[in-house]
Amino acid sequence: MISGKTSLVGLLGKPVRHSLSPVIQNAAIKEMGLDWCYLAMPCDTQNLETIAKALLQINCQGLNITIPHKQNALKICSQISPLAKRLGAINTLVANKEGGWRGLNTDVEGFLAPLQEKKWTKKKAVILGCGGSARAVIAGLQSLKMGQVTVVGRREDALNNFLMDFTAKELKSNEEPTSLKGLLKESKELVPHINEADLIVNTTPVGMYSKDASNIQTHEIPLGKKIWQYLRPQTILYDLIYTPKPTAWLSLGAKIGCEQIDGLEMLIQQGAASLRVWSNNEQVPITIMREAARKHLAA
Repeated sequence: MISGKTSLVGLLGKPVRHSLSPVIQNAAIKEMGLDWCYLAMPCDTQNLETIAKALLQINCQGLNITIPHKQNALKICSQISPLAKRLGAINTLVANKEGGWRGLNTDVEGFLAPLQEKKWTKKKAVILGCGGSARAVIAGLQSLKMGQVTVVGRREDALNNFLMDFTAKELKSNEEPTSLKGLLKESKELVPHINEADLIVNTTPVGMYSKDASNIQTHEIPLGKKIWQYLRPQTILYDLIYTPKPTAWLSLGAKIGCEQIDGLEMLIQQGAASLRVWSNNEQVPITIMREAARKHLAA
């Protein structure tokens, strides 16, 4: 029951109408007995700072940050966690005692959850996209001691900046650093990397269902359909998108015999990590969150 005492938590991004975060977070909030309400709030880039400051003034307890704000959110924080600073990306904001936002990144924890049962040492991965989510993915793969990671981007300048920034911040301290390289999506070198990959991760919004973005079609496949003829059945495909379920890309992989992982478990695990910080309570009902998400998707 929402009352005059109910506090706000929520999600800022564009688009957000597709998001399952309100479903899973409100289910957990109810189970935990918190007098909070979680809302998905669309926010254009030019309005991010204004909206974030305004939410602080109405005693918002915390925020999740999604596409396209994960890097821009660094600018609105008075405090930033070491991990978020290294990655240059934030997905969680927590109101601090000084009246500002503290920025965190729980995406790494969420991303790793479905991968923990397999051994990844010295194996090869391909990452599609070079935005804020890709930074968390690389950090996660590095912690798994992945041997080689190839990042595929659309724009040469963005890809080069990404590689230089991430290499400087994240890989230099490792005793056996993960080999990191970049390729543009039109590169002829991409074919052998696709063919030899043990894991391919889509961090782009291509194929995502959204009522807010008519230009994004659910039948679209990252890099186009032709390149995926070089997939091996042994390759694991991990799509950070969770609507539709499955995406067209994962459906294509299933026909080839690839194991598929969608973004639902990552969403649940990173959301649970955010809720732990907001509530200062380690006992977050992940099973309840997972059941709420699956029930909603099946409706």
